[in-house]
Amino acid sequence: MYLLVLVHILQSPLLAVQSCPALCACTYGYSGIAEIRLVQCSDPGISAVPINVPADTVKLRLEKTLISRVPRAAFYNLSELRFLWLTYNSITSIHPSSFVNLKALRELRLDGNLLTSFPWEGLRDMPRLQTLGLHNNRLSSLPAHAALFLPNITYLDLSSNRLTILPAELLDLWFPLPGQQEGQEQRRVLGLHDNPWLCDCQIAMVMSLSTSLGSPVVLMDQLLVCRRSLGQSGLLMTQAELPRCMRPSVQPAATRVISPLGSNVILRCDATGYPTPTLTWIKTSAYTDCCQQDILENSNQLPRNLESFMQESPRVGVRWSIISLNGLSYKDAGEYRCQARNMAGISEAPIKLKVVGISRLSHLPKKKSKKPRLKSSTKHMKPNQTPAPTNTPSVIDNQVLQNIPPPSINKTQTAPNLLPKVFPKDKYIKRSKMNLTNAKAPTSIKSKPEHPGNSTTAPLSEKLV
Repeated sequence: MYLLVLVHILQSPLLAVQSCPALCACTYGYSGIAEIRLVQCSDPGISAVPINVPADTVKLRLEKTLISRVPRAAFYNLSELRFLWLTYNSITSIHPSSFVNLKALRELRLDGNLLTSFPWEGLRDMPRLQTLGLHNNRLSSLPAHAALFLPNITYLDLSSNRLTILPAELLDLWFPLPGQQEGQEQRRVLGLHDNPWLCDCQIAMVMSLSTSLGSPVVLMDQLLVCRRSLGQSGLLMTQAELPRCMRPSVQPAATRVISPLGSNVILRCDATGYPTPTLTWIKTSAYTDCCQQDILENSNQLPRNLESFMQESPRVGVRWSIISLNGLSYKDAGEYRCQARNMAGISEAPIKLKVVGISRLSHLPKKKSKKPRLKSSTKHMKPNQTPAPTNTPSVIDNQVLQNIPPPSINKTQTAPNLLPKVFPKDKYIKRSKMNLTNAKAPTSIKSKPEHPGNSTTAPLSEKLV
């Protein structure tokens, strides 16, 4: 008895893998050498996604059923699934997490349904997806963020929908500028026909670039029809006069700015393009040269859009913008990007701002020591007060000065050490001046300002002695 129960337990997972859902057909096919399982469910009586599909299924086709919605984690157990066709059903909604765990999926087809929107963020759960078919649905718009999840898609069919405008982000993805392409250039096949496109720059640029030599994009059908406004009859784009479009070009006033701490700085950029682009400022990174802890706390909020800036368009096709940063701190340092956007695409230019503190001087200039000038006059002395001793030369010093010739002074050389002291006006000073005059000495020596490099000064009498 126990043996029978054990055999049943061991066989149950195998039965679950090999069992086939009701109203479905399960077969094996060959892909090269390996044998793969194929499951096809096409009965009109099916109204929900089967939950007991074999786990080793590689290709699943749910076609022409009454399925109206795809729930969360509908295919979670099918980790080996590579081809998923949900075509010509009545699907109106798909949960963003419907495709969780489909890491091996290469092809997803949703043609012929009633979808008015598609969960583009759900493509993150299918990193190997290359083919996406949305032909013949009711999609009326493509959001700008869809471009974030389409880099690996090489076959995208959006034909026979209700699309009117292509976002500029898709143009940047399909037709990257030189130098912006990461890795090897991918060639893509796009289906854009049978949509009520407006005759604008985007669709005109797609037509022009897709027909150029070496274009990375190939259109399934180049006979696109556009309308000048909603409600008007369509015209072939080859016959319509489409507006000329020009992708924005951004030129910053400076790419590197170094400013001291606490100062004010203005960052400016100019952009050209048609239609006239709009400008936005984004701070993308922060420097960590100083105050790393404080800066790293704010770097978690990067990149972020800056709101306090000004822009103006002096004429059609030209726009400039400035952003003012007052009282710079180390948190303001980093990389700023000026981004220009119009219907033809997006372009941006980086500006790096570095904030520096006050640097210390390696050699500080020596200040001139000012000595108080002593007055020798005794007019304001008290009657019994003894005058303070001064550096008055004695009679012997004056006699020595008589026998010494005056020093020669070069005109181009300053002599800060040959400065005479101020002597008291007494009879000995008068006699010394008379002796100096008889010796043909200069009657006066002009006092020149002392240089900062000379730290000491000596009177003439002390030098000569």
